[in-house]
Amino acid sequence: MTDKTRINRVITRTGDKGDTGLADGSRVSKSHPRIVALGELDELNGTLGVLRTHGLDKDMDTLLAALQQRLFDIGGELAIPGRVVIDDSDLVEVESQADTFNAELPPLKEFVLPGGHPAAAWCHHCRTVARRVERQMVALHSEDDNAINPVSLALVNRLSDLLFIMARLINLRNEHPETLWQPKQ
Repeated sequence: MTDKTRINRVITRTGDKGDTGLADGSRVSKSHPRIVALGELDELNGTLGVLRTHGLDKDMDTLLAALQQRLFDIGGELAIPGRVVIDDSDLVEVESQADTFNAELPPLKEFVLPGGHPAAAWCHHCRTVARRVERQMVALHSEDDNAINPVSLALVNRLSDLLFIMARLINLRNEHPETLWQPKQ
């Protein structure tokens, strides 16, 4: 942690005409795919923050707190084109935790409908936001092959999988039965 002040003014008025500044000093339209991806990423981080207010078990809360930090790192990568912070070790950590949580669960026999315990429902909501972030990052990548760190894209993909697993585990740990999809006959 540094004592240096990074942000001392929130209202700058520099974006009042529909453009915004990236951390490298360049300016782009607020509708640019990079800015849309940053906004979606910010929403994901916000929804994870709401999820964390639902009395999660310590293992899950600690993990989500760390992942919120990594999402800010991904935001830094998006705000500074060409910057790479997220690496394979971050991906391995998420995959490992997903495997650990998944080992506690019974096999999945059918699609699961979102719901159950409030924290599980929020996990499902966060999962859908993560998928949206992933789609927006792919859209940005389709415009410019070097626009995103591919490991960051993979991390967001794994995060959505992790959130699905966590939703199931929260329901199990809190004795909330899962509601399985029942296809129309």
